[in-house]
Amino acid sequence: MSYLNELNASQLEAVKSIHGPTMVIAGAGSGKTRVLTFRIAYMLEQGIDPFNVMALTFTNKAAREMTERIGKIVGGTEAKNITMGTFHSVFSRILRYNSDRIGYPTNFTIYDTQDSKSLLKDIVKELNLDDKIYKSGMVLSRISSAKNNLISADAYAQNADIMKEDEQSRRPELANVYKTYVTRCFRAGAMDFDDLLYQTNVLLRDFPDVLHYYQQKFKYILVDEYQDTNYAQYLIIKKLAAVYENICVVGDDAQSIYSFRGANIQNILNFRKDYPDFKLFKLEQNYRSTKNIVEAANSIISKNQDQIKKTVWTDNSDGSKINVVRTLTDNEEGKVITNKIFNFKQSGVETYNAFAILYRTNKQSRSFEEALRKINIPYKIYGGISFYQRKEIKDLLSYFRLTTNHRDEEALKRVINYPKRGIGKTSIENIIIAASTYGVSIWDVINNFQQYPVALNAGTKSKLYEFATMISSFAAQLDKLNAYELAQTIAKSSGILRELYNEKDKGPEEVERYQNIEELLAGIKEFTISQVEDADLSLSEFMIDVALLTDADQQSTEEKNHVTLMTIHSSKGLEFPHVFLVGLEENLFPSQMALNSRTDLEEERRLFYVAITRAKESCTLSYAASRFNWGSLVTSEPSRFIDEIDQNYLHIETPQRGVGKSLSGFSGGFERSLSGGLNKPLGSNSGSFKSIDKVGPGKNDQNVLGDLKVGYNVMHDRFGKGKVTKIEGEGADKKATIFFPNHGAKTVLLRFANLAIIED
Repeated sequence: MSYLNELNASQLEAVKSIHGPTMVIAGAGSGKTRVLTFRIAYMLEQGIDPFNVMALTFTNKAAREMTERIGKIVGGTEAKNITMGTFHSVFSRILRYNSDRIGYPTNFTIYDTQDSKSLLKDIVKELNLDDKIYKSGMVLSRISSAKNNLISADAYAQNADIMKEDEQSRRPELANVYKTYVTRCFRAGAMDFDDLLYQTNVLLRDFPDVLHYYQQKFKYILVDEYQDTNYAQYLIIKKLAAVYENICVVGDDAQSIYSFRGANIQNILNFRKDYPDFKLFKLEQNYRSTKNIVEAANSIISKNQDQIKKTVWTDNSDGSKINVVRTLTDNEEGKVITNKIFNFKQSGVETYNAFAILYRTNKQSRSFEEALRKINIPYKIYGGISFYQRKEIKDLLSYFRLTTNHRDEEALKRVINYPKRGIGKTSIENIIIAASTYGVSIWDVINNFQQYPVALNAGTKSKLYEFATMISSFAAQLDKLNAYELAQTIAKSSGILRELYNEKDKGPEEVERYQNIEELLAGIKEFTISQVEDADLSLSEFMIDVALLTDADQQSTEEKNHVTLMTIHSSKGLEFPHVFLVGLEENLFPSQMALNSRTDLEEERRLFYVAITRAKESCTLSYAASRFNWGSLVTSEPSRFIDEIDQNYLHIETPQRGVGKSLSGFSGGFERSLSGGLNKPLGSNSGSFKSIDKVGPGKNDQNVLGDLKVGYNVMHDRFGKGKVTKIEGEGADKKATIFFPNHGAKTVLLRFANLAIIED
């Protein structure tokens, strides 16, 4: 047990306490994955049967890595007998094994978000509803929320409060859409991701023998990231652990940031109520970050009321203070941060992988992308379109899906006329209508026009027959060929490879599409040669793996030398030597939508905490005084979160050029309380600055330039000293033309000009 020597005292206690309900609160960077791994290894060494252990992880990749590490510690292949993976991967296999109980085929398809949205768009159209009101994303979110709270389509329609909400939002037909969606998924032999949890609850609720079997099988249950579990996940775990109560949950309430996905922080906060005799262990030593970063993060999260108190600390060096940067605009923010990355690199940082730019919303990436491109710094955006969502990949995967499950409606619609085989849009719509009329699948219709007549000409019926025959021939080889052999056969025989090859001469995008198919086939080949002895190497098994990939499984930030750009939500679980947290402005971060309740604001603060604790060596916070929003330039106020950091851990960066106090009246609470001279003009040769209080007739922000006249000398932060040559407009639209010796005449909107009046 030499591996136990790698643990500190708190970690060792958590590892050795293997019986009864246990909660491990793991602060950021405290080594929780090591504790989880070593705990399972210790359990096996104490004689616990690995077949009786279920460990639920954040990603499938993490599960594989933990299994490998446990195997190295305990030796042999026993670690492979542990049931380990994400909630969705573990319970999808349980559902496949028991699919007959709930009326699904063993080879049911798992719809991704794109599939679900496509189906919902069709349903909205068929029900003659307004697709601008019944937007697929909104409808799917509503259905997802219902399923995560175990509300069936029938229960949804019978709930007066829910129906009233839908009426008030002008979506009274949502219940009908939900019911139709469930019916269509069932008919297609498909589940969406929420169904994997919803149907598991149904299985355990309606079949006591199944519940008993898994209660006896999983005598020891471990759950990682417990603060991110939703009600459906919570209930599954509670039921399975009810007999032996050997349940260990690991997490950090301070990093609960997924309420928009249904995560409920109360699950971890109320653990002690579910298990009054539980044991609590706190992992408080941070191995990741410098002292300044750790203490700054502590000062932030201490403002939250709903939390399990802990004191995170570190033996690491003090490191530099958190840098705070103010820029005039969002475009300037992009340039300033990019220059900092360039300077870091010049000073000796080895690779661009050391840098991450984190933001609250995806749309903020634009200014950073432009700035990085201009000075040729490589970057990659995470959270964009994933490899498996690219059109050509989805097309080929749809052939695979249809081969394993002929009832898969979304897959069939996608490839029935791709590559083009002369089956028109009207013909396809007629087939879909017939399937809906007779309550059968599209596949049933195209295979039996006598029983399900459709108004199609003989030529179209012949082409449909050829298509169905081709798919059936693929299916006949499912048990004869391994995944790679069958995938290659399908890629060639379907015509997809030929189609993409013929397009290769058209341009780089077409070449990339062909290369992506090659990459997919290479990945399938790797799947067939990397499995353990006697593993299932079929295409069906490969498709199960692909369907259950999480965003984090599909993203590797270490494969190439590039700066990482991502949302803070996407960054959870990652770490970088140097982090730039940008766009720290009120109504952006915290989000305007989070300002209506303490609960929402505290989640935003936890998100801020997560962002800062991604940093190992340095952390820079930036905000812009003005930002374009829907085409209009609006003034911004610094985020309250900057103000909440203990000043001892902050360094307020001084602007590099003269910045007079903005005559637009911009002044946030942070600048008033912390920055001192942050907005005061710099330099001794710029003339004396006229007191802002003596300019303008009143305190109204829009009128502080009331006395600005032609002939006045002013200082602009970017163009330097200039003379006013013309004034026009009134109120908020008031503009001045100013001549700058080094830049010529510029016309500026006064409320956003950031000017200072100077006296020679």
